[in-house]
Amino acid sequence: MNFTDKEASMSIEAIAEPGTDAGWLGLTGSRVLIAGAGGIGGACALAYASAGASVAVVDRDQRTLDALGADLARLGGRYELIRADLTEHGAGARVVAEVVEKLGGLEVLLHAVGINDRRPILEFTEDEWEHILQVNLGSVFGLAQAAGRHMVAQGFGRILALSSVSGLLAHHSHGPYAASKGGINQLLRVMAREWAASGVTVNALAPGYIETPLTAVELAKPGKRADLESLVPAGRLGTPDELTGPALFLSSKHAAFITGHVMYIDGGRTLV
Repeated sequence: MNFTDKEASMSIEAIAEPGTDAGWLGLTGSRVLIAGAGGIGGACALAYASAGASVAVVDRDQRTLDALGADLARLGGRYELIRADLTEHGAGARVVAEVVEKLGGLEVLLHAVGINDRRPILEFTEDEWEHILQVNLGSVFGLAQAAGRHMVAQGFGRILALSSVSGLLAHHSHGPYAASKGGINQLLRVMAREWAASGVTVNALAPGYIETPLTAVELAKPGKRADLESLVPAGRLGTPDELTGPALFLSSKHAAFITGHVMYIDGGRTLV
């Protein structure tokens, strides 16, 4: 079996630390960049830090960053907080360059930024359509391209982005959101195809109905929670913490031969 230098060091760590999460995953010492400090992104940041990784988190909301920073500080590991708007031209490249400088490298990228506007397609203006596409899909391109350039050059990397079951299912009043998530799936598949030979894997995490700030307003509507739960074979909604395990696994040495995959984390929603 052939390993890159990074994967070889991960294997040594796994043997040296049997029985620990960090040892099993081989993420100790990895440098991780997460886009999105709230909800799923925040939960994953804490999970990576708990697994021994150095974590940089980028978000445009300083209060959300500060709240996550307080939690990361309690874990005692290395972390960096970066305030930036990833929809600005060149922001992805600037953020990746800053993270590489501050952390000394970059092995893992997780993009967990997204917005939704639940209205019928006939009600959207072109500006509203373009805004959702730029936040959800354009920011993935800018950040993942910059991270991919660095990772291809070093011969190793793990890139993940949050998709959604909406990228597969035709949900009513999800037009721009669904288009952006379907676009993420195909963008990451092409990245995976182009970068596989360079030791870089690219995968999507596609959550079902998860309780996050993005879904809070919708879930607060009378009867909405029960309606959504009735569509999930598991009979309940998911939590951000249930995304952390799949994210850590796909970032680990154990996922070296998994690329171009869309992993549905949905309690069986896409089965019905």
